[in-house]
Amino acid sequence: MSNMEVMTVGGGCFWCTEAVFQQVKGVEKVVSGYTGGTAPGKPTYREICSGLTGHAEVVQVTFDASVISYEELLVIFMTTHDPTTLNRQGADVGTQYRSVIFYHNETQKEFAQAVIDQMKPYYDAPIVTEVSPLETFYEAEADHQDYYNRNQGQGYCNYVITPKLAKLRKLHLDKLK
Repeated sequence: MSNMEVMTVGGGCFWCTEAVFQQVKGVEKVVSGYTGGTAPGKPTYREICSGLTGHAEVVQVTFDASVISYEELLVIFMTTHDPTTLNRQGADVGTQYRSVIFYHNETQKEFAQAVIDQMKPYYDAPIVTEVSPLETFYEAEADHQDYYNRNQGQGYCNYVITPKLAKLRKLHLDKLK
């Protein structure tokens, strides 16, 4: 019997979110991509970066629910990015960098809202994380997959992703591979 499930979230740049979930126990696969937009056809990274397609940079996480729950993954998600900044994560600004949970079914929708409500007391500003139904997920180009692991010496990785991974280790060490 398979306990594999899929979660789709956007917490700013997908390179950061991908790097976080790749380190979590029970996560089998993390794919960077785009969803939530209105432009027709499969969007490109360049189109997404324009902010004109309405798509968000997201990751699709395939995980073993007998090892880690959807709810636990959402808590990790909510604590490894800033869910209080609308259409922004650090210097990355635009709707493509919004904080968003794309649910695959009604149960995921209920858990998403419950986790957001649970997290509210831990933030000084209101949580602006969007909860939306997943429609079409588009896998990002190959050079955006496994980005951090292939580019750790790059400036963005050093200054943005590495600190997020340190925060992940500090807050969720018991959930890491």
